[in-house]
Amino acid sequence: MAFFDLKNGMAGEILQKFSNYRVRLAIVGDFSAYTGKSITDFMYESNQGKQVNFLKSLEEALGKLSIG
Repeated sequence: MAFFDLKNGMAGEILQKFSNYRVRLAIVGDFSAYTGKSITDFMYESNQGKQVNFLKSLEEALGKLSIG
């Protein structure tokens, strides 16, 4: 998926918009297919904050988004 190819800048550009407008976002899915260092580091760093998170389940996403 083009979104997860960090070289094209799509992910950064889209996620920056969410951050600029302070809209929290949870991206839910199985990310095990994305094993490159850049993308795994990107997801790890995103998950350290509250703005954008990559999570494995809807339950995790709802829990993360409900925490103020």
